[in-house]
Amino acid sequence: MAKNEVSHKGIVKSVTPELTTVEILSLSACAECHAKGMCGIADSEIKEISVPTDPYSDHKPGDEVEVMLKKSMGLKAVWISYVIPLFILMILILSLSSVTVHEVYAGLGAIAGVALYYLLIYIFRDRLAKDFVFYIK
Repeated sequence: MAKNEVSHKGIVKSVTPELTTVEILSLSACAECHAKGMCGIADSEIKEISVPTDPYSDHKPGDEVEVMLKKSMGLKAVWISYVIPLFILMILILSLSSVTVHEVYAGLGAIAGVALYYLLIYIFRDRLAKDFVFYIK
């Protein structure tokens, strides 16, 4: 595996001429802890990822594969989903507070600004999905 890629092992669930659906098991950071049975916060989640089908591959349902994504795309996802909303929240809270808006209204305005940002992300999700392309190795 190259240093600039993120990979997850998964199992092929279905194959169509356009998309191959791969099921991966997403583990939390504490899934390997010896006390995870007692803790209750250790979780794992099964996720399905749709990958464009390679016409030259012969993957069948049940095959174990490795799903790859460029590390730069992971960083871009972090910026889009966490860093930019944090900046929006902080800028709105600080700017609304500085113009002597009541604290409650400044907080609600900041939350509304972040909600509007996430609404825009939801509206343009198809355009964003074109950038985040997984592939099977």
